[in-house]
Amino acid sequence: MKIGLYFGSFNPIHIGHLIIASHVVDHTDMQQVWFVVSPQNPMKPSSVLLNEYHRLHLVHLAIEDDLRLKASEVEFKLPRPSYTIDTLTYLQEKYPQHDFSVIMGSDSFQNLPRWKNFELLIKNYAFIIYNRPGFEVKDPLNARLTILDAPMLELSATEIRETIREGKSIRYLVPDKVREEIEKYGYYK
Repeated sequence: MKIGLYFGSFNPIHIGHLIIASHVVDHTDMQQVWFVVSPQNPMKPSSVLLNEYHRLHLVHLAIEDDLRLKASEVEFKLPRPSYTIDTLTYLQEKYPQHDFSVIMGSDSFQNLPRWKNFELLIKNYAFIIYNRPGFEVKDPLNARLTILDAPMLELSATEIRETIREGKSIRYLVPDKVREEIEKYGYYK
């Protein structure tokens, strides 16, 4: 099975993430997209992260009725911080029957040379890149790329967290079940 891996903190998961994942399944040969919830991103401070199991649960709530999408806690079991190459190596060993590709925005793709063992990533895996305004895809690395013009929303998890702290509504920014869970447990206040 062809699987697109969408790595992120998903802090919290929002409509923009879901639109991209759905677009990847609809417009590439990927049969599933797995949301790989990162317990700790080596490029971001962990102090603003909601507990990883709560974030994973919010992802499950967001995608529960869409069989094309799956939540993965694979990085919870791996050494921290999580590095994409280590996660992919583990997944390839555990699921040799699957063909994995990495989904990322064109902004993240520009940072790829700063990633651990990025040469191995490029050699062994294909990338599905969704365009982000202001970040043109340049590929001096000769990676295997599929470039998508996925519908983009100017949404960020940071802004959603700020909206919650300000006591404003996040309705329509996240799926209703995610919003209800965040409100019920007072996440991000």
